[in-house]
Amino acid sequence: MTSVVSSPPRTIRIGSRKSQLALVQTYWVQEQLKKSFPDITFEVHTMSTQGDKILDVALAKIGDKGLFTKELEVGMLNQEIDFAVHSLKDLPTHLPEGLTLAAITERENPADALVVHEKHKDKQIDTLPEGAVIGTSSLRRLAQLRHHFPHFSFKDVRGNLITRLAKLDAGEYDALILAAAGLERLGMSARIHQIIPNEISLHAVGQGALGIECRADDSELLSLLKAIEHPQTRDRCLAERSFLRSLEGGCQVPIGVNTEIYGDNLTLTGIVASVDGQKFVKDTVTGIANNAEALGIELAELLRQQGAQEILSEIFAVIQRGS
Repeated sequence: MTSVVSSPPRTIRIGSRKSQLALVQTYWVQEQLKKSFPDITFEVHTMSTQGDKILDVALAKIGDKGLFTKELEVGMLNQEIDFAVHSLKDLPTHLPEGLTLAAITERENPADALVVHEKHKDKQIDTLPEGAVIGTSSLRRLAQLRHHFPHFSFKDVRGNLITRLAKLDAGEYDALILAAAGLERLGMSARIHQIIPNEISLHAVGQGALGIECRADDSELLSLLKAIEHPQTRDRCLAERSFLRSLEGGCQVPIGVNTEIYGDNLTLTGIVASVDGQKFVKDTVTGIANNAEALGIELAELLRQQGAQEILSEIFAVIQRGS
C-alpha cells in the first residue's frame, strides 16, 4: 500500500515598511488572514523605502513613482516576500509588470483631519488667526487650503506621525493637516480636533484603505487574499484610481476625490487645483458601482474639458525644475 505524504502548509511572507503606522496596518492584515486560515503561517518582513529615508525634502520634489513601495515590489519580484501591505494612497496607479493589486480592505475614515496646538483648542479651521502656520507635506491639501484660506502660512512637515505631532506641540506649527485614518489606527483619535469638510478638502485617492499587492501569477495567494477584501471599498477605490490614472497624475499632485455608494450606484467627485489655489476645477459623476473604473475615466474627461490638463502640466513643469 502506497502512503500519501501531504505537503506542509505554506508559509507566506508579508512585506511591510518599518514605520509604526505601516506595522500596525500590516499586523492587522496578518491577524485577519490568521483568522481565516489558521493552518497557514504568515510572517512579517520589514523593509525601508526611499520615502522613509529622505525626510528633509518635500515629497513633491523627490518624485512619487514608488516612493513608499518600490523596495517592497522588488522584494516580491525577487521572491523574498509574497505580498506587501500598502496605504493605498501611496501605491502608484501603474504597477510593475508581474505584480497586481490583489485586494483592498475596508476603508477607515478617508477624510483629512485638523490637529491644533493647545493654544488654538477653541478654534476651527475657518477661525484660526491670519498668518497661522499650517503644516502639511501634501500638495493636494496645500492647494485646496490655499484656495479657501489664502491668509494662512503653509510650511512643509515630514517625518512619522509621532515626529510631526512633537513638532506641533513644540510650537513649530499652529496646526497640522493629517489623515484621520492614520491617527485612528494608531489610537490617536483624541488628537483629531476637526474633520475637514469635503467642501474644503477632498481626500487623496485611496486614502483610508489598505492595498494588498502580490505577484500576478500566484493564483493560490490571490485566492486567499480575497478573504479580506471589502467590495464597496474596492469599487470606490478603483473609481478613484482610474480617475487619477486617466489624468496621469501621481500621489503628490493636487488631485482630490470623494466617493459614496448608495445601493448599486457610485458617486465620484474629483478636483484638480493649482498649487497656489488660484485655478480650481471640480465635478461629479454617478453610475453603476460595477463600472467603477469607467466612471473614473468619465470624470477625468469632464475635468480635462474644464482645463485640468493645463493645470497639471504647469505643476509638473514646476516640479521638474525643482522649484
